[in-house]
Amino acid sequence: MNNLAIIGASYLQLPLIKKAKEMGFTTHVFAWMANDVGESEADFFYPISIIEKNKILEKCQEIGICGICSIASDLAAITVNYVANKMGLNANSMHATSISTNKYLMRKTFDEHGDPSPKSYLVDENTDFDSLDIEMPAIVKPTDRSGSRGIYKINSKAEIKNAVAAAIKEGFEGKALVEEFVEGQEYSVEYISFHGKHHFLALTLKYTTGAPHFIETGHLEPAPVDEKTLDNIKSIVEHALDTLEITEGASHSEIKIDDNGNIKIIEIGGRMGGDCIGSDLVYYSTGIDFVKAVIDVACGKAPNLKPDAKPQPAKVVFILSNEDRAEFERIEAEEPEKILQVVDRQYELIGKVTDSSNRAGCYILKN
Repeated sequence: MNNLAIIGASYLQLPLIKKAKEMGFTTHVFAWMANDVGESEADFFYPISIIEKNKILEKCQEIGICGICSIASDLAAITVNYVANKMGLNANSMHATSISTNKYLMRKTFDEHGDPSPKSYLVDENTDFDSLDIEMPAIVKPTDRSGSRGIYKINSKAEIKNAVAAAIKEGFEGKALVEEFVEGQEYSVEYISFHGKHHFLALTLKYTTGAPHFIETGHLEPAPVDEKTLDNIKSIVEHALDTLEITEGASHSEIKIDDNGNIKIIEIGGRMGGDCIGSDLVYYSTGIDFVKAVIDVACGKAPNLKPDAKPQPAKVVFILSNEDRAEFERIEAEEPEKILQVVDRQYELIGKVTDSSNRAGCYILKN
């Protein structure tokens, strides 16, 4: 049996589909039909929404799969772990899935276990916002979205009501978090776990647009931090992974470090980071095939974490504006040797970017 189920068909899943086929798997891809690249790249495509867990389970039982996986999607991770648990395949528990895909449950769990994270309040549109004991500025976000969707920085309590309404509109649960704004530089931490043992892969420096929406504009690996800071990051993140009971597969932890070296966990996803971080940057910067490791773990096999390529610092850059496009075209014309990969170009989206899902282009450079 060499059938691998993959949840999602967007460009985010393309590296996973290609790697699985390269490894000799027959790929069975599930997603709503949207003319995404994965639909044609898959060996078999099934137009079933990624949230229709039981329909996907039924089909996977019929097919006879040896593993199920996805990358860079919290919604997909829920279905992945549900199907895997029902079929006795390797995956995180549904309890771990619940507390790692709902930001309120994550904050609550961190508080109970002493993991450093921002003070937060669970709210809905009926909450008495004047009663919230929180300093300004603050962050408002949906409890159940990723990719910078529905995130707002507010500077006064007068702004809370409208920000909460907007955040709830972006989510599924009908609730939002109002939480303290954490100052500092943002990083992400990439791990893969197998049977409860966590393997550090990379620390990524994040660049964003800043307030109000904090849309990612780029990522750099390896992030330039000293060894003491890196050891502290690893200790905090590994404790938090244990807190969330993440024992299998990729994880993507977002943290902030202030000027005094204090670390706070913004959130952790029990899946690979998007934005080409897991699928591309980790391989360029470490030589470790992270995508292959995700497939291995999904199939119950210990991941091979030996580098198979020479590591080199690399960064992913996103195109949001005409200035970004002009800079990319300058590099393309004058310094093409710096470009490792052109991932996407959709210049018609320039000026229309609202979150990480609709940026106008992406390329990867040697750093």
